[in-house]
Amino acid sequence: MSLMELFVIAVGLSMDAFAVSVCKGLSLRKLAPKHCLLAGLYFGGFQAAMPAVGYLLGIRFQQMITSVDHWIAFILLGLIGGNMILESREQGARLDDSFEVKTMLLLAVATSIDALAVGVTFAFLNVRIVPAVVFIGAVTFCLSAAGIKVGNVFGNKYESKAELAGGVILIVMGTKILLEHLGVLG
Repeated sequence: MSLMELFVIAVGLSMDAFAVSVCKGLSLRKLAPKHCLLAGLYFGGFQAAMPAVGYLLGIRFQQMITSVDHWIAFILLGLIGGNMILESREQGARLDDSFEVKTMLLLAVATSIDALAVGVTFAFLNVRIVPAVVFIGAVTFCLSAAGIKVGNVFGNKYESKAELAGGVILIVMGTKILLEHLGVLG
C-alpha cells in the first residue's frame, strides 16, 4: 500500500472524529488549546489502536480466508463508507461541551469502530501495521484538533460534508482494492 493510499484511508477514517470534533467546537463558549489537544489525543489514539486490534484479529484468521480477502475489504469498506454517507444525511444533535474522560472515551470508541474493520483488511493486504497505525493516529490527531477550532469558528456548516467525504473515500478505496485483486487495475 502506498503512502498516498494510506493517507487517503487515514483521512477517510478521520472524518467521523473530525465531524464530532466540529460539534464539540460548536458547543464551546471559550476555546482553549487544551480542548484541541484532548480531542486530538482521544480520537487519534483510538484511531491508531483500533486498526492494530483489527490487524491482530485479521492475522489470526488470515489463512482461512485469503482467497476472499479482497471481497472482505471491499464489503467492509463499502459498508462503513455507506453508513458514513447515511449518517451525513441525518440531522445530528449538538454535543455538550464536556471533555470529561467518560464522555471522550465513548466518543473516541464510537468514532473508531470503522478503523477496527480497516485493520482487519490491513492484515489481508500485508500492510506494515506499526507505521500505518502511527500515521492514521497522527492524521486523526491533526484533523480532530483542527475540527475543534473549525467548529468553534465556523459553526456546524461543514459537519455533514466531512462525514460524507469520509464515506465516499472509504467506498472508493474498497472498490480500488477489489478491482486490483480482480486484475482490472494494474
